Amino acid sequence: MAKYVGYKRPKNTKKAMKNLLRYLGYHKWLLLLVAVLVAISSGVSIAGTYLIRPVINDYAIPGDIPGLIRMMLAMGILYLCGVCATFAYNRLMVHTSQQVVTEIRRDLFAHIQKLPLAYFDAHTHGELMSRFTNDVDTVQEALNGTFSMLIQSFLILTGTLSMLFVLSARLTLIVLLFLAASGFFIWYNGKRSKKYFNAQQEALAAVNGFVEEMTAGQKVEKVFNHEKQDLEEFLVRNEKLRKASTNALTWSGMLVPVNVSMSYFNYGVSAAAGGIFALTGHMDLGTLASYLVYVRQSAMPLNQFTNQFNFLLAALSGAERIFDLMEQEPEIDEGTVTLCPVEVRMDGSLKEAEGYTGSFAWKDADSLTLLQGDVRFHQVVFGYTEEHKILDGISLFAKPGQKIAFVGSTGAGKTTIINLINRFYEIQSGTITYDGIDIRRIKKDDLRKSLSMVIQDTHLFTGTIAENIRYGRLNATEDEVRAAAKIANADSFIRRLPKGYDTILHSDGSNLSQGQRQLLAIARAAISRPPVLILDEATSSIDTRTERLIEKGMDRLMENRTVFVIAHRLSTVRNAKAILVLEKGTIIERGDHEELLGQKGRYYQLYTGQFELE
Repeated sequence: MAKYVGYKRPKNTKKAMKNLLRYLGYHKWLLLLVAVLVAISSGVSIAGTYLIRPVINDYAIPGDIPGLIRMMLAMGILYLCGVCATFAYNRLMVHTSQQVVTEIRRDLFAHIQKLPLAYFDAHTHGELMSRFTNDVDTVQEALNGTFSMLIQSFLILTGTLSMLFVLSARLTLIVLLFLAASGFFIWYNGKRSKKYFNAQQEALAAVNGFVEEMTAGQKVEKVFNHEKQDLEEFLVRNEKLRKASTNALTWSGMLVPVNVSMSYFNYGVSAAAGGIFALTGHMDLGTLASYLVYVRQSAMPLNQFTNQFNFLLAALSGAERIFDLMEQEPEIDEGTVTLCPVEVRMDGSLKEAEGYTGSFAWKDADSLTLLQGDVRFHQVVFGYTEEHKILDGISLFAKPGQKIAFVGSTGAGKTTIINLINRFYEIQSGTITYDGIDIRRIKKDDLRKSLSMVIQDTHLFTGTIAENIRYGRLNATEDEVRAAAKIANADSFIRRLPKGYDTILHSDGSNLSQGQRQLLAIARAAISRPPVLILDEATSSIDTRTERLIEKGMDRLMENRTVFVIAHRLSTVRNAKAILVLEKGTIIERGDHEELLGQKGRYYQLYTGQFELE
């Protein structure tokens, strides 16, 4: 019997069912076969019970032993057919449900890949992960058993009540009275259980959230000697969970024993009344025996049907959340310009090539424009919301091979500029051009292939160190992986690891220091050989000595490439061709290091302040 676990019912049951049936429709013939097999299994159960009547009346009482043996063999064959049908539909249902869930997961993951970055900004990772875990698991469990169980329960309940009326309409009134009472208790119990299970889920979420928060903040907790207060807070939340769980399990635990007791009482009353009918000649012994077996099995399908129906609603609620996510608008891409490798001929003309040549071009219809890395902003206005502008009329340019640095206080708009170059967000007005082409005309995948980015929050994937570096270019050779690591000054610490480049990383590289993780991110950018490189606080977690060691390698990486650098450590941007100082979404100063120091403005204040700190 499925247990209610606190899921809310779907807001739009019809829509959720329609979307789920769309996936089930791909396997309609298998499901039809399952329905037929379920009907056979249910029919065997009902027919087998009815056969008790002729077995007793026609063979047992008259003493026809050969006939009784033949009848028992026939019943055995009948029940064997039922067992085979049950085994077959269970196997088919498991196969079908797993296939449906696989298709849902596939489509859900594929759709998430297409969502704009703004969607992930507005939703937590845990919220998205729950679609793949809790919601998909609920749908899977419902498909495994609910579909066939609902059909079986309905058929057995309908067939059993029909046969009860056929055998004795007067006795069946007693059964109907008890079934009505049982149905009322199931409804009332479900209503109370739902209330307490919802409270239990909320209390459990509060306890889990508190434990997770305290586990992650152990250092802070110990530094401020907050163990006693946190334990008291945990005890309060834990006690609330205990009370809610006790009430929930008390009510849910009552359902089975109360219904079993009522079914036994129903059986006892029906047996007594049936016995009187038999003694007075209103019912023969075979009919009574068959009737009482039907009475015993009448309560089971009602319980199953009610619980499976509630479980189906819970599954539809999970399906609704899954399909709501799948209906989110994907990232719009109207670009037509693509990126392709080219050969640069002696006369300067371009020819499209098959493999890597070291040179790329923008392909627009039949025309080719050499990819050089000329990026320009023209009066760009942008805000994450219409009411609040982050960038207000920004204009800047980065010629091929130039290193452009952005400095300014937190929230000035530095990272936003980088995100707009990647087209993670769409600008409200103005234009951004790349080699003279409006980036809105370039396909997003091709635009992002031409860029490589090293960000402050380094993310590493589960796998070897070599695989993480190769993530920047999947077809890179082992020698190229090592060369990229040397450029980033990561080769020395990698070779000191027990398994070197074959060292497995887990949990976002938790077995490495933050500085080592950033070195791997720099190596990953180096191996992609991009014409435009973006460094967003790329050396923020690297000590000064290590930073100086990789400067030469970074210079080789940045050679003949357009580079955008965001840094709070101003010593890293002194050799930039142009330094742009941002404040509240506008450029307030621009120039090289010496020019800006000579102006004695905001950059001078930032630089001298940084120098004093050092």
